[in-house]
Amino acid sequence: MVSWIISRLVVLVFGTLYPAYYSYKAVKSKDIKEYVKWMMYWIIFALFTTAETFTDIFLCWFPFYYELKIAFVAWLLSPYTKGSSLLYRKFVHPTLSSKEKEIDDCLVQAKDRSYDALVHFGKRGLNVAATAAVMAASKGQGALSERLRSFSMQDLTTIRGDGTPAPSGPPPPGAGRASGKHGQPKMSRSASESAGSSGRC
Repeated sequence: MVSWIISRLVVLVFGTLYPAYYSYKAVKSKDIKEYVKWMMYWIIFALFTTAETFTDIFLCWFPFYYELKIAFVAWLLSPYTKGSSLLYRKFVHPTLSSKEKEIDDCLVQAKDRSYDALVHFGKRGLNVAATAAVMAASKGQGALSERLRSFSMQDLTTIRGDGTPAPSGPPPPGAGRASGKHGQPKMSRSASESAGSSGRC
């Protein structure tokens, strides 16, 4: 654990921050020699970082693994060994020069495929979002119409319960009989009065 922490600190400080500062000075001074030197270092360090991602998983059990990493970074940076320049000129530059066209073609194809995939998934995402929005709007509209319908039926029942004029229609069957019974005494009384007045005359 201690070896891992020390190696990470060494790689961070001497493998990243120190070269970054001197790369800044090379760009500022416009020294082509220093600029090329640090560009070669960054290419080698990028390859080292990529390989380190896998070796930390599979080779961390190896004795003195982290100490070897520290020694390798020091070898890359040392102005006496010039490890980064040596690796670049002997291995990286010849390999990249021979495979440059194939690498460029693969990058172009990957770029086109990634763009097509991005457009495809973007269209699918928009279609899914539009479908969800339409479904939500239709469900909301149906719920609103049901709510309004329930309100209208409730209002109608309330108005009828408060009292409205009875609907016009034929009178109930017992209404005629009741009026006939109450009308007969009145007619007999008027007939008796008329008979009495005629007798007096």
